[in-house]
Amino acid sequence: MLQKIDIQGVHLKIDEKTHRYVLKKLGHIDKYLPSAVKESAHAEIQLKESKSKSTNKYTCEITLYLPKETINIKESTINMFAAIDIVESKVIQKIHQYKDLHHSGKFHRRLMARFRSRQS
Repeated sequence: MLQKIDIQGVHLKIDEKTHRYVLKKLGHIDKYLPSAVKESAHAEIQLKESKSKSTNKYTCEITLYLPKETINIKESTINMFAAIDIVESKVIQKIHQYKDLHHSGKFHRRLMARFRSRQS
């Protein structure tokens, strides 16, 4: 589980059921992070409710602070739990991109091989 998770509700009171669901879904995203990043990563989660005349709209926004990058994802739907699920899948995709860019040995070896071949 991430060391620091801040969950805030904007125009919305977060009950225990929603709090547990957020921790269940977004609290265990650290298993996708590289081991060197796990201790310094922390997340801020904002749950918002926008009331209009016809429907209520719920927004889930997560900001994940990593050493070399900040990942920010925002999703709005008519159901709070659906917004949390969609944000979870998107943040996992972004973490995979982060790992490929910053923590892949293959990428660095391939990049250095290109530089060496151009110098020759």
